[in-house]
Amino acid sequence: MTSEQLNADLLKNFSPLDGLKRDNLAALARKVQLRELSPGQVLFKEGDTEKRTFYIASGILELIDQGKVVETIEGGTDPARNPVSPIFPRRFSARARDNVKFISIDADLLDVMLTWDQTGTYEVSELQGKGDDGGDDWMTMLLQTKAFHKIPPANIQAIFMRMQQINYNADDVVLKQGAEGDYFYVLTRGAAIVTRETPLSKEGIKLAELHVGDTFGEEALISDAKRNATVTMTADGSVMRLGKDDFKKLLNEPMLDWVDTDQAARIIQAGGQWLDVRLPSEFENHHLDGAINIPLYFIRLKISTLDKDKKYIVCCDTGRRSSAGAYILNERGYQAYVLRGGINKEQ
Repeated sequence: MTSEQLNADLLKNFSPLDGLKRDNLAALARKVQLRELSPGQVLFKEGDTEKRTFYIASGILELIDQGKVVETIEGGTDPARNPVSPIFPRRFSARARDNVKFISIDADLLDVMLTWDQTGTYEVSELQGKGDDGGDDWMTMLLQTKAFHKIPPANIQAIFMRMQQINYNADDVVLKQGAEGDYFYVLTRGAAIVTRETPLSKEGIKLAELHVGDTFGEEALISDAKRNATVTMTADGSVMRLGKDDFKKLLNEPMLDWVDTDQAARIIQAGGQWLDVRLPSEFENHHLDGAINIPLYFIRLKISTLDKDKKYIVCCDTGRRSSAGAYILNERGYQAYVLRGGINKEQ
């Protein structure tokens, strides 16, 4: 199976993509590819539940029910304007009769983009400062994260409406370790570095590099604590920021899944993993059996060591730090739950 990048003009041949605003259609075109099937190759099988939206650009695709061809879809015809067998689980299998070129789009991403496009009162370009090199990539990156799909469409509209753009020069400090948390940030242009000052390193330990589409600042907002790291621009750029109250109401609350002790135990028994985000000294003093320890301020640095196929129950002493940790995991595509009340609460 081969693939190639496509342009917005091709996407306009399909419904409901033809209804997207120009900038949003162009943003979607950068996220999908034109793929190819050889004769006899299967696109999907009956009963398939993977949430992908398919369009046929050229060639003939056969829909098969119990071994019989019940329908054919030929690229360039009216039936091909619509998604192929859009109901989940799939009612038919789909097989290429000849060389078929098709478009595959994450169905959740498409749904979120359509909702945003139709409920928004302006185009993506109006959220960008003129001349921004970052374009709308930051926005489509947010919209395509699995965690963002938990957020109600009305919230999505409100989030982008209430964000403010701030420009920075290289070496400017966006937020300082020890300061009060007041905003959630999305890097929309340029690059930045996250550092944490320690007694042994006044210059700061490097925790992460930030690029367009990356978010930061959520830990202090969720836990009502001071900033646990400093973010410094390494190139000229800009951010979009969302105030603390708006962040908690519109983003944080819909994104977190809370569980009690019994619910957590069932997840653990089914193969889940306790993830303790307290300091190592706290963890060594007392922790749940089988738990692993990644301190909250290290979670961005260590997140790649976690398994995206595993469910994590994030815990701390009260639930405050663990809710911040679970938010970060969920935002980056991991399956994370928060232990309600923490491990110090009598369950």
